[in-house]
Amino acid sequence: MTWVLLVGAIIAEVTGTLCLKASDGLARRWWLIPTGVGYLVAFGLLAVVLDRGMAVGVAYGVWAACGVALTALLGRAIFKDPLTPRMGFGIALIVAGVLVIELGASAT
Repeated sequence: MTWVLLVGAIIAEVTGTLCLKASDGLARRWWLIPTGVGYLVAFGLLAVVLDRGMAVGVAYGVWAACGVALTALLGRAIFKDPLTPRMGFGIALIVAGVLVIELGASAT
């Protein structure tokens, strides 16, 4: 269940970030409501995940890496943001780094 909550935190954070982009530099102020809700839910769920005993390095690493990857992919799909092969390689490195952290935490 802790991992499900972490996935929820990731989805909420990505949603908040995409809504922030949709606000057009805060020119469309009504986007601030879903942006704020997304971030509040994300941090709330992340706090629950940490309270349930997940190591902060693992929880934050997975949360941040998945957030970066999903935001980049959805930014490309929704807003036509650039996503070059070099950027894809960077995302792969981030994911690999988080996997190494997770494996390291499991080994202790």
